[in-house]
Amino acid sequence: MEITIGVQNLTRELTLESDQSADELAAAVQAALSGKATTIEVTDVRGRRIIVPTAALGYIEIGAEAKGRVGFGQA
Repeated sequence: MEITIGVQNLTRELTLESDQSADELAAAVQAALSGKATTIEVTDVRGRRIIVPTAALGYIEIGAEAKGRVGFGQA
């Protein structure tokens, strides 16, 4: 699934693909915004960890679950 993270005071947003479910990501965001966590951590499909401090968070856009692709454009 594609995730877009907007960070305050940055002109570019962070966009990545993750194998985490939408529910896992939403729970992490809710925990951070409620004060239970000071950061939001997302792992992308390559295994890289992206950690964003809650105080710098502008927004998070969680895309739809990825479905199997058909055709010549498979990656």
